[in-house]
Amino acid sequence: MKKRLAIFDFDGTLYDTVPANAAAYAAALARCGVTLDTAYFAEHCNGRYYRDFLPELVGQDEARIRQVHDDKIAVFPQYYHLVRPNAALFALLDAIAPTYHTALVSTASKRGVLDILRRFGHEEKFELILTQQDVPKKKPAPDGFLAAMAHFGVDAADTIIFEDAPEGIEAVRRAGAQCLAVPFIR
Repeated sequence: MKKRLAIFDFDGTLYDTVPANAAAYAAALARCGVTLDTAYFAEHCNGRYYRDFLPELVGQDEARIRQVHDDKIAVFPQYYHLVRPNAALFALLDAIAPTYHTALVSTASKRGVLDILRRFGHEEKFELILTQQDVPKKKPAPDGFLAAMAHFGVDAADTIIFEDAPEGIEAVRRAGAQCLAVPFIR
């Protein structure tokens, strides 16, 4: 029997990372005099690529954007304890794994994704993991999803993608796959 493909987003879908990401960005932004709270981050930044939302907070200076992001990456591990897994979605992933290939596609950094997967013992649940370092065009471009489909030789009709953010849902639409929108209940 030919396997189908299930693709999972990371931030906000598999894990509630809002408190951890907000705290790490708040710490990084504080170094340049910008205040960020969790509610603002959740509403305006979560699910978006950093190059899309940081200019709104620090201006268009490329060096400043890069520095804030680098600082965020450096302090992010201090906030891993704030991350919560979506237990129901992981139970579903376990249930479908015998008949579906499983992939994780995220615009998050590879280091953060792998660290959190290891923290919860979930790194072996995915046959393929694609992050911002693996996919040049970020969501809403469908490139990550299309790369996962190509990797497994599965077409869009046999693919379901679990997403939470508008950019990700738009990427699913552009990829031509089925989408299950998964809002993380806080």
